[in-house]
Amino acid sequence: MKIGIAYALPHRQVWFDVNLPDGATVKEAIERSGILKQFPEIDLEQQKVGIFSKLSKLDAVLADGDRVEIYRPIICDPKTVPRKAKAGGDAEAEAG
Repeated sequence: MKIGIAYALPHRQVWFDVNLPDGATVKEAIERSGILKQFPEIDLEQQKVGIFSKLSKLDAVLADGDRVEIYRPIICDPKTVPRKAKAGGDAEAEAG
């Protein structure tokens, strides 16, 4: 089965395609992709992973065509980052 591995840095995004046997897990896909050698800062014990934007465990079994994503740690408190007003948006945001 063919699996995609995605990892995004602030100024660079990478994609790896990996062919795996049926029953392969998220962890096996990440390890077989070679991404851990290219990005040694990835720590699978600390960082979260997902399949198609849904959090997943490393032992989750994959299906053909799945996209495994490795998420970077949050470096700031999202509550302290100002949100941009939606385009065409909100009267309160425009008045503010």
